[in-house]
Amino acid sequence: MFDTLTERLQGVFKKLSGQARISDATLKESLREVRMALLEADVHVGVVKELVAAVREKAAGEEVAKSLTPGQQVIKIVREELERLLGQGEAGDLNLSGKPPTVILMVGLQGSGKTTTTAKLGSWLKKNGRYPYLVPADIYRPAAIEQLVKVATQAGLRVYEHDGSEKPLAIARAGLLEARRSGFDTVLIDTAGRLHIDDTLMDELRGLKEALEPREILFVADSMTGQDAVRSAGEFHKALEITGAVLTKLDGDARGGAALSVRHVTGVPIKFVGVGEKVSDLEKFHPDRMVSRILGMGDVLSLIEKAEEAVDEEQARDLEKKLAKNQFTLQDFRNQLKMLKKMGPLSNVVSMMPGMGHVKESDIDPKATVRVVAIIDSMTPRERQYPQLLNASRKRRIARGSGRNVPEINRLLKQFAQMKRMMKSVKSMAKKGRKGKLPFGFPGR
Repeated sequence: MFDTLTERLQGVFKKLSGQARISDATLKESLREVRMALLEADVHVGVVKELVAAVREKAAGEEVAKSLTPGQQVIKIVREELERLLGQGEAGDLNLSGKPPTVILMVGLQGSGKTTTTAKLGSWLKKNGRYPYLVPADIYRPAAIEQLVKVATQAGLRVYEHDGSEKPLAIARAGLLEARRSGFDTVLIDTAGRLHIDDTLMDELRGLKEALEPREILFVADSMTGQDAVRSAGEFHKALEITGAVLTKLDGDARGGAALSVRHVTGVPIKFVGVGEKVSDLEKFHPDRMVSRILGMGDVLSLIEKAEEAVDEEQARDLEKKLAKNQFTLQDFRNQLKMLKKMGPLSNVVSMMPGMGHVKESDIDPKATVRVVAIIDSMTPRERQYPQLLNASRKRRIARGSGRNVPEINRLLKQFAQMKRMMKSVKSMAKKGRKGKLPFGFPGR
């Protein structure tokens, strides 16, 4: 996520961190590099000008000049200004007040991921105690109705099914009536998109807005389209007064231009971001956490939240007991890898870890955990518990069963032994009252 921008900004900050004092020439050069990094990341030129001007003004103040670490002060100012541009302090929560069912209108161009995002948001609402009902109102795109029905059904959500013969407004009204009859408290309307903005599309959406009186009008944008997404957001806001934005495919966005520009252009908050293909891969947008990830500083709070969702409490307690007795086995290692997979794409998890901002998506092999699990699954229960039993003959058998090779098995056993030693040393340091850093290790290529 934002690999290119993160790499460029970290290079600038590395130079600043080593400065005993910040001269006008150094500040000017650093801000020029920040400006170039943002422009290359396809950030809106207005955003870049505003950010650089604000940083220049604050960095020239007495507080920075008198600071013992002026380089770090400048970095702090850049961070604060990025958070402000992304809407720090604004309410990014959904407005679900009023008499139920609350209507949420999902709008956007064709191909932005609107239908999938409708199902993802429905799943998020359900997980947070709401009873959502999904209404497919896109009668123009082939199989759009079937797509929403399929994805939503897999997520355990109810959908208003119809044959697509009615007009979108009639469908939406009938779906809302059915939701009211059945006791649902939230209705998500998946509207039609177009390959480009046109008057027919906007007139149809205005009609839906007037008739349904939605509490939220969420513009769904593909973050990888950069300034195209930003321009579209501006047009939709002008016509409909959108209440928020949802950015999809953020996990594959190496630049970050849309994320840093949409709020500036529309004035409305980014409320959610899509970070993967699974229906659970939708996250609430937090400006401070996003800036931390952009600057390569990690996002511990989101990492903890994801871990809490993925971890089974009983398994966690059992694992804690095993670690205390140094009884961590290959079976436990396998279970941890499976848990890690539940937390989403590995590149996304790594980007949340402090100090891992230098790791690019291309450095991570997403299939590595699959291969390791296959190797462990090809072992007998006794071999998983006592890996010292694995002689040459057993390793050849495991290699055949997992479709891997013996060197890979040896590498896994070496990694596992290192992990056990590391866990033992961490436990030892904890007993002595010392604080130690727990490194995160992932299977390599």
